[in-house]
Amino acid sequence: MASPTTAAKTQPDAPAAPPAPILETRKLVKRYPNGDVLAVDNVSLSIEPGEYVSIMGPSGSGKSTLMNLLGGLDTPTSGEVLFQGKPYGAFGSLDALRAKHLGYVFQSFHLLPTLTALENVQVPMFESSRTAPERQAAAVELLKLVHMEHRAGHSPLRLSVGERQRVAIARSLANNPEVLLADEPTGNLDSKNGAEVLDLFDKIHREHGVTLVVITHGGEVAERAERLLTYRDGRVVADQRR
Repeated sequence: MASPTTAAKTQPDAPAAPPAPILETRKLVKRYPNGDVLAVDNVSLSIEPGEYVSIMGPSGSGKSTLMNLLGGLDTPTSGEVLFQGKPYGAFGSLDALRAKHLGYVFQSFHLLPTLTALENVQVPMFESSRTAPERQAAAVELLKLVHMEHRAGHSPLRLSVGERQRVAIARSLANNPEVLLADEPTGNLDSKNGAEVLDLFDKIHREHGVTLVVITHGGEVAERAERLLTYRDGRVVADQRR
C-alpha cells in the first residue's frame, strides 16, 4: 500500500492560475461634481499584458476621462481600477505606481519649455535610483529610438510639433513602463507626422512588448490596434478583436 507521501506525489499538478489582466476596471463610474455629466458609466473591462488596444469614440464621449482613470491621474466616483490584479488604492502612492509601471503620451505633449529634449526625457527618471550619467545615457538611447538624437540639445520651442511628440514618446518610456497610455497622440499632427508616430507605436509594441492603450476619435489610429473598444456616452458599446 502506497504511503500518503507517495500517493501525494502521484497526484497531477493543479493547473496554474491564469495571469491577472495588466489593467482592469470593475463597475467604474466617474460623475462630475455638478452631477449632470456621467463621463464613465459602470465600465468593466480587462486588458491583457502585451495587448495593443484602441479606445475610439466621438469628442465628449468620456474616453479621455476613462484614460485618466486607467492612468491613475483621476479618481473614480465609484468602482475600482486594478494593475496586475491589485487595486490602485492598495498601492498607497499613485505617484509610485505611475513612475514605475505606466507611461503617458498626451495630445499637447506637456514638455517643459525650459529644458532640452534630452533633459525632458530624463524627468521621469528622477523617481528612480539611477545616477546622473545613467539617466543621460538612457535618455540618449531613447532619443535614438525615436530618431531624435540629433535634436537632443534643443528646447521644445525649437522643435516642430512632430518632433515634440517624438520627444514625448521617448519620455514616456523613460522608466521602462509595462503600459503606455496615449490620449489622442496624433491630434495635433498632420497626416505625415501622425503616421510616423503610429509607426513608432507599432515598433514599440512589436519590439519591446509594451501594452499599448490609445485613445482616439479617428479610424486611422484605431486600425493599427489589435483590439478596438468603441466608446459612447460613458460606456464601451463594442469590443472587437482583430
